[in-house]
Amino acid sequence: MQLVELLNRIPVLEIHGNNDREVSALVFDSRKVTEDSLYVAVKGTVADGHSFIASSIEKGATTIVCEDLPENLDENITYIKVKDSSKTLGQLASNFYGNPSEKLKLIGVTGTNGKTSVSTLLFDVFKNLGYNSALLSTVEIRVGDEIIPATHTTPDVITINQILAKAVESGCEFAFMEVSSHGISQNRTEGLHFKIAGFTNLTHDHLDYHKTFDEYLKTKKRFFEELNENAIAITNVDDKNGNVMLQNTKAKKKSYALKTMADYHGRTLEVDFNGMLLNFNGKEFWTTLTGKFNVYNLLLVFGIASELGFQQDEILQAVSTLKRVSGRFETFRSDGGIFFIVDYAHTPDALENVLDSVNDIRTKNERLITVFGCGGDRDHSKRPEMGNIATKKSTLAIITSDNPRTEDPAVIIKEIEAGVEPQNFSKYTSIPDRREAIKMAIKFAEPKDIILVAGKGHENYQEINGVKHHFDDKEVINELWKLMSK
Repeated sequence: MQLVELLNRIPVLEIHGNNDREVSALVFDSRKVTEDSLYVAVKGTVADGHSFIASSIEKGATTIVCEDLPENLDENITYIKVKDSSKTLGQLASNFYGNPSEKLKLIGVTGTNGKTSVSTLLFDVFKNLGYNSALLSTVEIRVGDEIIPATHTTPDVITINQILAKAVESGCEFAFMEVSSHGISQNRTEGLHFKIAGFTNLTHDHLDYHKTFDEYLKTKKRFFEELNENAIAITNVDDKNGNVMLQNTKAKKKSYALKTMADYHGRTLEVDFNGMLLNFNGKEFWTTLTGKFNVYNLLLVFGIASELGFQQDEILQAVSTLKRVSGRFETFRSDGGIFFIVDYAHTPDALENVLDSVNDIRTKNERLITVFGCGGDRDHSKRPEMGNIATKKSTLAIITSDNPRTEDPAVIIKEIEAGVEPQNFSKYTSIPDRREAIKMAIKFAEPKDIILVAGKGHENYQEINGVKHHFDDKEVINELWKLMSK
C-alpha cells in the first residue's frame, strides 16, 4: 500500500523524508519487521518501542511512526511524528486492511462478566438465522465455520483488522467481538467502527491492572464515549453502572433489565437445571440455558438482534435452539446421580451469581459442594471476598489452586481463607492440588448432590511457574468418576 493512502484521516505532527513510498507490512513488534515495513514505536507498560527504531531500520523498515523523533535522522527513512503512537497504530491498521469494520456490522460486548457468553450466543443466533458472521472472543475466533485459535482477551489491533478483513472477504455481514478493559486501555479497539456496543455489568476484577475500581469503570466507559452518533449503546440498567456508561456517549441509547423499566424487559417464569421458561417483551419461550446471569445474557442478545432490525419472534425462535457456551454453567449428571457443573466464574460477582443460581434451583435436599481457587499474579483483594461467598453459599467449599502462575498456591489459599467468617469455618477445607480437590468432592458427594467446579471453565491448562500444563476440569471429573465408581 502507498504511504499516502495509509496516512488517510490520520493526524500527523511532522513528516521527515519521502512520503511517496510503498509499505509492505505494518508492525509494532520490531522482531516482525520485514523489507519495506512501516514500524510503529509504541510506548508500552514493559518496553518502549522507540528503543527499537534503530534495529527495525537494520531489519528493513523504511517508514517509522513515533512520538519522539530520533536525534539522528537517516535520509533514506521516512519518519512520521504523531501525538499518540498507540492510537495511531489502530487507525493505520484499519487503513492498511481497507477499513473492514466499516464494511461489517461490528458489535462489541464489554463488562466484567458475560462478554464471552453474549458474543458467542450472538454468533450462534445469527448462524441459526442463516447469516455468515465472525466471532472474536476469549475462547475462540471464528470466521464463518473456520476456527482460529484465540490467545488474548482482545487480540492486538493489527490482528483484529486482519480477521475482520478476512470476514469481509468471506462474505460475512456481522462480527461479534468481546471487548476487554485491557483492550480498551491499550487502544486495541482504536480505529474500529462499532455499530452496537453492549454492556453486561461491572464488578470487582482486574484491579491488579487498573489499580482502582474508578479507573476500571472509566476504562469501560471510554468504549461508549468513543462511539459515533450512528452507533447504538445498549446497557444493563439493573447494574448501577449501566447508566454511567451512557453519560457522555453520542450513540443512540437503549436499555435492558429484569428489575426496572427498560426498552428490553425480561422475566423468569420457570427455572430448573434443564433450562428456563422466560418472557421477553411479552413473548414467552424456552431455553436450555439456566441461571439468572444467563437471563441477562440472553436479554442482551435479544436487544442487540432487535436493534439490528430482526423480528422478535424469529430472534426468540433462534435463541430457543441455543446450546450452552463452553465452560459456562455446563452441566452433566453422572450415572451415580451426582450432578456436576463446570463454570468459568473467577470473580466474586460471577461466583456469587453461579452459586445463587444453583441455590435457586436446588430443593435443599441436595448438598452443594464447591471446588474453586483464585489465579496467581492477579488482584489479591478479591481472594478473601471469594472465600466468604463460597463458604457462605455452599454446603462444603474446597479451596484449591486455579492458575497459580508465579505465586505459591499455599499463599493464595491463605488469602482466600482470610475471608471465611467464623461461623463457616467448619464448611470448608483446603487442598492445593486441583485434581485431588475434585477427587475429594466426588468422594464426599452422595447421589443427588451437586458439585460445582469453578474458575477455569473452558480452559484446558493450569499455569504453574510460567508453564502451562494440560488440565481440563471436565476431563478430570469424568476420569475420576470412572475410576472411583468401579
